[in-house]
Amino acid sequence: MEKNYVEVLGFVAGTLTTVAFFPQALKSWRTKSAKDISLAMFPLLVVGIVLWMIYGLLINSFPLIIFNSITLAEAVLILYVKIKHG
Repeated sequence: MEKNYVEVLGFVAGTLTTVAFFPQALKSWRTKSAKDISLAMFPLLVVGIVLWMIYGLLINSFPLIIFNSITLAEAVLILYVKIKHG
């Protein structure tokens, strides 16, 4: 596969996975509730996202770095609401 197609694939995947968290992050922030979200899931997710970011830095992959940075912010926001408000 040409490098350009691989890059486009990375941007599409990053966009979809990043946007997928936005509705939940927004809902949790607005309602100040994350009662139905598993507390165990988000610390694991945050660690996984950080590892993806480190991997992206090591291989110099712009899509991995940018999209995982945004997803990390969303996941941390949801985790914060979960811990603070239940």
